[in-house]
Amino acid sequence: MRPDVQTFIACGPLPDGDANEDELDRRVQQLNAIPKPVTGEEAEALVSCCGPDDCYGVAWTLLHLIETCPNPVLTTHPGPDANEWHQRLYDRAVRAGLILET
Repeated sequence: MRPDVQTFIACGPLPDGDANEDELDRRVQQLNAIPKPVTGEEAEALVSCCGPDDCYGVAWTLLHLIETCPNPVLTTHPGPDANEWHQRLYDRAVRAGLILET
């Protein structure tokens, strides 16, 4: 796994909308430092960084980065209590015809 991805993952999930501006800026810089595309291993690890909300749009950047992986990361339905970003990743893969809905 590349160092830029490890650095981002080490900081944990994205914060919620109550995060301070410095924290948000730091996480955006970390995300932007990750070269695309990500590997399958990196994408699986990045999924664990999905936070509780859209984090002022930063969650979308993370989602799009994860989707640069050659294959869908979530291939089975994440369940009714899943993080909304996990659900979005799964739903987008189904709608794109990359996986069959389970």
